[in-house]
Amino acid sequence: MPHALAPPSPDALRACMSRFTTGVTVVTFAADDGARGVTMNSFTSVSADPPLVLISVARRARSHDQLIDRPFCINVLGAEQEPIARLFAGARSLTEPRWVPDAPVPRLDNPLAWLECQPWRAFDGGDHTLVLGRVTDLGHRDGDALTYAWSRFGTVPQLAEGIEHLI
Repeated sequence: MPHALAPPSPDALRACMSRFTTGVTVVTFAADDGARGVTMNSFTSVSADPPLVLISVARRARSHDQLIDRPFCINVLGAEQEPIARLFAGARSLTEPRWVPDAPVPRLDNPLAWLECQPWRAFDGGDHTLVLGRVTDLGHRDGDALTYAWSRFGTVPQLAEGIEHLI
């Protein structure tokens, strides 16, 4: 019988995963006491037909129980929106979020991209809940992207020519 290896510590896993560059999102939703949001970088496209995306919500997050069964909006942040990312990550900030009035789901004003979603399925993901959302509406604009790597924010400039035609 092969020798079982001990799993890596949560800190070692976090340090290793910090080398993977991601975009930065704020997932917004309507709570009983108003519009809420939480900064997340664990987000991915899952399916084009039906249109599905996935977010990973920490079970220890204050918003966990409110978010997993409600419609939500994934706001992909532009490079100039780092203060918004910090605000919804729990940092003190002088920045106040601006909301799109009368949006069906609370949505930040002027993100780089946004996807309104209805909850579709939820799965146990250890210390997270994996939430699949069915995209019901979306939009985007041009601009540089906010990124996160090495436990720091950064940016990626918008390129003049992409590979959209390949994907």
